[in-house]
Parts: sequence; structure tokens; C-alpha cells
Amino acid sequence: MNTTIDQSQAATSTAASSPAYQAYRILHFGFTVAPILAGLDKFFHLLVNWDQYLPGVVTRISPIPPHTVMLAVGVIEIVAGIGVALKPRIFAYVVAAWLAVIIINLLLIPGYFDVALRDFGLFLAALALARLSQQFARG
Repeated sequence: MNTTIDQSQAATSTAASSPAYQAYRILHFGFTVAPILAGLDKFFHLLVNWDQYLPGVVTRISPIPPHTVMLAVGVIEIVAGIGVALKPRIFAYVVAAWLAVIIINLLLIPGYFDVALRDFGLFLAALALARLSQQFARG
């Protein structure tokens, strides 16, 4: 009986010390916290005035005021961050899809191509989290 427990503890210890597991934990933490903080900031504008990231085409065709759109974006980001915390196997793909939409949005705004490139890096990291979650996420 003790041998089984010792083997289980050794396997857990080995997994925890593996670079892949550590990468998973880093990405899991980052993609939980960052979307929640960015989503909350849509309400407070402490980091940036997020309304500037809506392309003119969206503001012209949308019946919803730009700031209200960004508040909805904030809610989506908060939900996505909580989702990654609880179900990274699913929500890492949701975040990756959301980042793809953000990249397309940014490519519609002249002068934000550098931000789109940064978000492409985040998109790749979200996909890496999704793949690592297949092995390391519980539930």
C-alpha cells in the first residue's frame, strides 16, 4: 500500500518539476489573470483608453455607443479569464479565438499593427496553453 502512495507522490513530483508542466502553470496563471485585469480595466481606464481600439467601421455601423461596446468586451474578457482558471482545456481555445478577433480588429486600424503582432504572440501562447491543458489540466 505504501509503495503505491510513494509511486504516486514520485510521479506527481516528477510531473511538477518537468519544464512542460511548469510552462503549463505559467500560461495558466497568465491567461487567467491578464484577461480579467484587461476586462476590468475596460470599466476604469487605468491602463489605457480602450475605446481607441475600436475601428471606425465598427463605430459607424454599430447602433451601440463605442464605450458600451468596450464594456461588453470587458465582460467577455473577465468571463474568459475565469473560464481559463476553471476549464483551461476549453477556455484556452476560447481565448485564442478571441485574440484572433482582436488581431483582425487591430488590423483594421492604421497605426496598431505592432499591437496586432503582440496579440499574435499571445494567440500562439493561448494555443500552447490549450495543448498543454490536454495533458496537465484536471477535469
